Amino acid sequence: QVHLVESGGGLVQPGGSLRLSCVASGSIGSIYAMGWHRQAPGKERELVARISSGGNTNYADSVKGRFTISRDTAKNTVYLQMNSLKPEDTAVYYCHLRLSLWGPDYWGKGTLVTVSS
Repeated sequence: QVHLVESGGGLVQPGGSLRLSCVASGSIGSIYAMGWHRQAPGKERELVARISSGGNTNYADSVKGRFTISRDTAKNTVYLQMNSLKPEDTAVYYCHLRLSLWGPDYWGKGTLVTVSS
């Protein structure tokens, strides 16, 4: 079993920054990819950013240039640096881990990010 624990969410003013962290523990072995998804009220969960085992990254168009995903493989940790935050970034952010190309997939419980003045 794999456990993911997110941290770093909170309330921030528009234009501000937050850094999310996600630590993976358990029967991990090798990791195919880790990433962040988010779900805003009344909307479907969407991919925010993902980083592969080879270090390749991809981002949702809405966050390109503002968010940066990174990882510490030794610590099985992935980070999401969020800058220039907008009210529309308000959502619950979920950490995601895929162990291989075919899965399985694991999810954290989520951390709430609220962007408001």
